[in-house]
Amino acid sequence: MNKFTFILTIFFLSFASCDRKETLKTGDLIFVGIPEDYDADPDSMCSAITASTADGSALNYIHVAIAEVEGDKTWIIDATLKHGVDRYPLDTFLTDFTLKDGTYPVFEVMRLKDGSKAEAFVNNAKIYIGQPYDCAFLPDNGAAYCTELVHDSYLSPEGTPLFDNAPMNFLDAEGNLPIYWEKLFAKMGYRVPQGVPGTNPQAMRNSNLLIPVDVDITR
Repeated sequence: MNKFTFILTIFFLSFASCDRKETLKTGDLIFVGIPEDYDADPDSMCSAITASTADGSALNYIHVAIAEVEGDKTWIIDATLKHGVDRYPLDTFLTDFTLKDGTYPVFEVMRLKDGSKAEAFVNNAKIYIGQPYDCAFLPDNGAAYCTELVHDSYLSPEGTPLFDNAPMNFLDAEGNLPIYWEKLFAKMGYRVPQGVPGTNPQAMRNSNLLIPVDVDITR
């Protein structure tokens, strides 16, 4: 190999390396973000979550899911109204979260800074498969909502959750209860768990335990 060929080879290898995208890893968290100006159905859970947890950011995070990668297959483990706590292919997840105009929301991949126990966290989450979705948003009731599943699965060696709880808020920025929550809790006969310790996607996304990863899950 002459000097010119050697230099050219190094250049192209460097270029390819810089252009290389990250790939999903087991234990990555996929956050679903809706632009704050998105016209969601005012009677939907999406709209209610946005109203209750928005922090003024350009994106309002309404859901989080756990990724599990097996060879060339990617699975999703999460808790939704449609599936309860379940494990299913990534394609199903993409279909379920397609917006009404046929486009995708923002899928933001976040990774633990210390991913050494990621596989154990995913195995913890699988224990909850089959539980119903936790419409009451209460702890330890045999059901789970999306961030509750992550909170209860990502545990330290001592068994304590890595992600913090905080008092839950169901009121909008004006201090009113969105109509979705009003109807939901009235139907169930429960009091709105305002102030009960819990989690939400917006706060979990901002945890200092996580770093963003440049992954396009739609390809």
